[in-house]
Amino acid sequence: MSFSIYINSTLQFGQIVIGPPGSGKTTYCRGMQEFLSHLGRKVVIVNLDPANEGLPYPCAVDISELVTLDDVMDGLKLGPNGGLIYSMEYLEANMDWLENKLKHHHGYYFLFDCPGQVELYTHHNSVKNIFAQLSKWNFRLTAVHLVDSHYCADPAKFISVLCTSLSTMLHVELPHVNVLSKMDLIEQYGKLAFNLDFYTEVLDLSYLVEHLSSDPFFKKFHHLNVKLAEVIQDYSLVSFVPLNIQDKESMMQVLRTVDKANGYCFGDLEERNLQAMMSAAVGADFQFSTTLSVQEKYMEATGKTVKDEVMDL
Repeated sequence: MSFSIYINSTLQFGQIVIGPPGSGKTTYCRGMQEFLSHLGRKVVIVNLDPANEGLPYPCAVDISELVTLDDVMDGLKLGPNGGLIYSMEYLEANMDWLENKLKHHHGYYFLFDCPGQVELYTHHNSVKNIFAQLSKWNFRLTAVHLVDSHYCADPAKFISVLCTSLSTMLHVELPHVNVLSKMDLIEQYGKLAFNLDFYTEVLDLSYLVEHLSSDPFFKKFHHLNVKLAEVIQDYSLVSFVPLNIQDKESMMQVLRTVDKANGYCFGDLEERNLQAMMSAAVGADFQFSTTLSVQEKYMEATGKTVKDEVMDL
């Protein structure tokens, strides 16, 4: 049996879509499903968010058949956060239900739409254990962590996002891709303090800390911000891929990054031309050119020039 046939018959690939509430997880799942379908990849969405109502996409597996947040809150008199934690613990205790649902979609590519409560991915273990069990079932998954791009416009919030992203990466223990979502709306949040690749590549954060110190309120927290920036840079793990869900090139950049992270690009699972294979092999060059394209669009929207960007640095 050839290696490619062995991969096809034993492994399942997919994405674990996580991120804070309002970061665009459900919109991403719908957009990625449509994009993958046009590429000829068979794909299904698994809704693991018990608070999701009125789903805008066809759902192959829905956790609401097992447990809903409203039922948990009403029955156990819990708030939304406690209800979500209980729901994930309940799913962890009933993984046989999930296994039975998933086995009907063998050979498909999976998109797991997950809850938005941050604590589930930074402190609590139930979601981590669920992901670990999926890995034991031969799922090769990449965590796609969506972050709203408007945080780039606020240095304090961006440092907080970096800390959350790093904590999530270390806790979840999956191949990880951080995504700056809603890039098509970024100009609505005002002028960025630095050019776009400063945020996507998480360059020297000392510039960001100094910029933050110009605010009288944050000046007294300068030492704390310095230490947080040092922790982020010492790990040197966090970077972002910009995403405009309506732009095909942007979607392809995210998909190629995800496919490289979970190994999908090394299996003969769909027809690819030579250009696509080369783009996956030299992802750094592709990411640079795509990031530059997004940056140029941002500069056009804000009226900035390349000279202005250089002067900002």
